[in-house]
Amino acid sequence: MRRIKLRMNEQRKYQVIKDLVDQHKNKRRAALTLDITVRQVNRLIRKYQDKGKAAFVHGNRNRQPVNCLTTEINKQIVTLYRSKYQDCNFKHYTELLNRREHLPVSYSSVYSRLTQADIYPPKLWRKTRKKRAKARYRAKHPTAKTKTLKQAVNYQLALEDAHPRRERCKYFGEEIQMDASSIVWFGTKKAALHLAIDDATGNLVGAYFDWQETLNGYYHVFEQILKNYGIPYRFKTDNRTVFNYETAKTKSENKDVLTQFGYACQILGVNLVTTSVSQAKGRIERANQTVQSRLKPELRLAGVTTIEQANHYLTATFIPAFNREFGQDYRQVTSTFEQAPDNRKINYTLAVLSPRVFDSGSTISFKHKYYQAVKASGELVCFMKGTKCLVIEALDGQLLVTVKDQVYALKELAKNAQHSPDLDVAAKPKRPKKKYLPPMSHPWKRASFLAQQRKAHYQHQYA
Repeated sequence: MRRIKLRMNEQRKYQVIKDLVDQHKNKRRAALTLDITVRQVNRLIRKYQDKGKAAFVHGNRNRQPVNCLTTEINKQIVTLYRSKYQDCNFKHYTELLNRREHLPVSYSSVYSRLTQADIYPPKLWRKTRKKRAKARYRAKHPTAKTKTLKQAVNYQLALEDAHPRRERCKYFGEEIQMDASSIVWFGTKKAALHLAIDDATGNLVGAYFDWQETLNGYYHVFEQILKNYGIPYRFKTDNRTVFNYETAKTKSENKDVLTQFGYACQILGVNLVTTSVSQAKGRIERANQTVQSRLKPELRLAGVTTIEQANHYLTATFIPAFNREFGQDYRQVTSTFEQAPDNRKINYTLAVLSPRVFDSGSTISFKHKYYQAVKASGELVCFMKGTKCLVIEALDGQLLVTVKDQVYALKELAKNAQHSPDLDVAAKPKRPKKKYLPPMSHPWKRASFLAQQRKAHYQHQYA
């Protein structure tokens, strides 16, 4: 005869009904003991009389649940993570299984299967970290008391998790935090991802790849913010680029990030705050970690190999998906963004300004090339030796120069002549097209820029 094992609550129910039937006890007292109705007691009596002790075994015992994953799927979850998605966190891996592998599994199922296979995510939960830390400490100190173990582990984790929180900003656009992270995002070469996140909503408002953390990268992020949202109230970024510039042996305007970026902020009326403490801009620091864990495998799975493809994937696919998953709907939050200028003014505002001096040949040297000043019609303009000017390199690459209160275009002076009047057949000269030259404005005055440059370098006042 097969031996029947009952659980504790089943054994109690069986004992009460057995005594009720064998000793003819009161049904109402049995119902009160089991916290059921008399009708249910009558059902249990009939089951006991028909099947005996086996009637009290739960019907789902030893049955596999309908929503239980098969052994094949469990193996597939572990195999896919080890072979294809090894650099994803578990939450992102669950989304990719649903989207790319068509495996509708839950996060808890993925987490339990992978941890059973001794696979842990890059960022562990605090409870899991503490559990693993205790196991490591116990392995090193097998004779340690429980109290000593708790004190040692809790103290170590407290230092690791020390990051005080603060309230978010109230308005959308009140504070935009910016930073760049340089890792191997795609291919084999390191690239710098410049990010900007709104503190109030947690939305990414700008992102751009460049090969290094440069002014060009931050300018393109600023351009995205201006065109998509408007002029924000404040930027918060780190000031490590200042120290990197001041200690560099070879200095150039492109590397003087905060002076140039701060001058553009001053023109548009944006406050610029810098800090060297990462906790002061924790929103962008945490966003960098999330983006690094999610974007890198997505770029690999999408077959991205060039920086142009990566920038297109950022704006077209990744940022909208990131904001839907982690951000708030900014349309439901009061905005402090002001109306942005037109695209032409944005192009000339996000410019690199470089003081220069004309030589005896009415030329200036810029980026190892020689240039001459010309009017909009193409007519050459000559200046005396030593005339001071300000070269403006617009965001789209157009080169201008300001002398006193006049703006001129710059024409590159080739090393060798394009045409020889003595040896080449005379060609019909082309009529030069008239170029657009923006009107002179106060921010393009050489004295204004030099004053801001002195403030930035000696007083660290950027905007």
